Amino acid sequence: MLLTELFLDVPVAPWRDLGFVTAPHSDHHHTVIAGVRFVFSGTRSRGLTGWGFDSDNDSVESIDGIPTSIAVAPTEKFDHGLDVTSIDHVVVMTPSLDRTCGAIETSLGLPLKRIREVGGGVRQGFHRAGSVILEVVERPDISADEPASLWGVVFVVNDLDALAGHVGAGALGPVKDAVQPGRKIATVTASAGLGVPVAFMTS
Repeated sequence: MLLTELFLDVPVAPWRDLGFVTAPHSDHHHTVIAGVRFVFSGTRSRGLTGWGFDSDNDSVESIDGIPTSIAVAPTEKFDHGLDVTSIDHVVVMTPSLDRTCGAIETSLGLPLKRIREVGGGVRQGFHRAGSVILEVVERPDISADEPASLWGVVFVVNDLDALAGHVGAGALGPVKDAVQPGRKIATVTASAGLGVPVAFMTS
């Protein structure tokens, strides 16, 4: 089971300005990053609006409120020059870890690997779709009747210092220790205007 698509209702220009190469296609722009197709449509900065998987269950249209499509992995190649080697994880926000993780397991057959108690009523659940981790975050400040929603993406690169030099001053926040031992992470600043929380992490 592979994550094959992410849909974004954000302007594409800031992604190009950061260094991602995109191509126009009828009513949207798209690119492929680490084997996942990113589809950009709209300018309302609604963030991540849906995802797609290479799945035998072609009846899936929604997973706990997240629009879901079935699509094979893209074959196009884009040379972004950002040294992105993979997608580490996609973050999903929810008021109920049990509900959302249950929906992922039922719809896609992806088992819940583990649960992490963060504290303050926040819990994290982890599924794996191919090489990509689906990180489901339960937050107590989300109303119980709200659906799950896609929130952000973390890319893996070999060298964060080289990346900072490539994207330019002000686009990348400070390099910090990641939760994962031995790894470093830096977040793209809001001033970059991606419309989606994005971070880069070392392998």
